[in-house]
Amino acid sequence: MVVKYLGDTSEGDFPLIEIPYFLNKVHVGWPSPADDYVERPIDLNEHLIKNTAATYFVRVSGDSMIDACIGDGAILIVDRSIEPQHKSIVVAAINGSYACKRLLMRPKVCLASENPKYPPIFIGENEELEIAGVVIAAINTY
Repeated sequence: MVVKYLGDTSEGDFPLIEIPYFLNKVHVGWPSPADDYVERPIDLNEHLIKNTAATYFVRVSGDSMIDACIGDGAILIVDRSIEPQHKSIVVAAINGSYACKRLLMRPKVCLASENPKYPPIFIGENEELEIAGVVIAAINTY
């Protein structure tokens, strides 16, 4: 899966777009007309971005992360300030090529796809692995 840099969240002012946020949970379908109470508008920047200075967006292409609900064309929200852990989904550079993969630190360090048709990428001693951030959200369109 290839990633294309879209920009940092700190590269300009993002306008507040007020979207209704309903108190009731929806299991299937749309909220009942009787449930017209809106808690308050939701600010997706406030909800999704914890560290503006360390957060950036990338668009992905490919299907190697489809089982992690990251589809072709998804926009990823990536935070550089989060320490990657075993099984984190990361944006990583392997010898200068960027990809989105699941970081596995045990038993050997590797970047694993979330699609069984792609094998894991094991990191050899002579290979350079740079973690460019941890994926905190994926925005897919259908």
